[in-house]
Amino acid sequence: MCYSPEADLVAGLVVGAVGIDALRHVDDRRDLALAAVPLVLAAHQLIEAVGWWGLQDRVPETAGTIAIVAYLVIAMGVVPGLVPYAVMRTERSPTRQRLMVPFVALGVAVGAVLLVALSTGPYGASIGGRYIAYETTLPWSGAIAVAYVIAVCAPLLLSSHRRLVVFGAINVVIVIGLATLLAQGFISLWCVWAAISSVVVTRHIRERSASRYTDRTAVRADG
Repeated sequence: MCYSPEADLVAGLVVGAVGIDALRHVDDRRDLALAAVPLVLAAHQLIEAVGWWGLQDRVPETAGTIAIVAYLVIAMGVVPGLVPYAVMRTERSPTRQRLMVPFVALGVAVGAVLLVALSTGPYGASIGGRYIAYETTLPWSGAIAVAYVIAVCAPLLLSSHRRLVVFGAINVVIVIGLATLLAQGFISLWCVWAAISSVVVTRHIRERSASRYTDRTAVRADG
């Protein structure tokens, strides 16, 4: 797949529509955070499209710079805390929720460290062919990267819901592949694939809603 501002734009619009559909099918407040994940990732891709245009001098420099900063804030500060929290909230078993608490804490800690690094250190972005290469100065970059992946993917793999496990497994494979082949484009390429694969979340929300509707209908019929 050739990545470009147009690809980001299409991915953002499609995943955004899917995310809206997920929110429409939420009938339990505990699923709201999870249903919001595709929308956050869709917005992320639309923001990157503006970042592309800024680097190509197709929009004012200020707009491009703001887009790049916003993109990094979401990738570095929002995603590592949001995803494990959303997965934890959707679990109904207190035991499984307690199992995920450390990953939520890890994600929040990683996000805080990355945001501090982003606010105090130099950052930048350049077009690396088919992706945007984001440049940041990170403390303990290797350890932080591993902690980030664990915080985001481990709760998904530990979920009691099959489709969320699939979502987590897809992203683990993508992470390993991109880290090996395209280290410079890792942030950009992983995020677009995470956005696309998040349609699995919407399918999960729809199935849970349908299942609960069936259960309620059966209860009324029995009554």
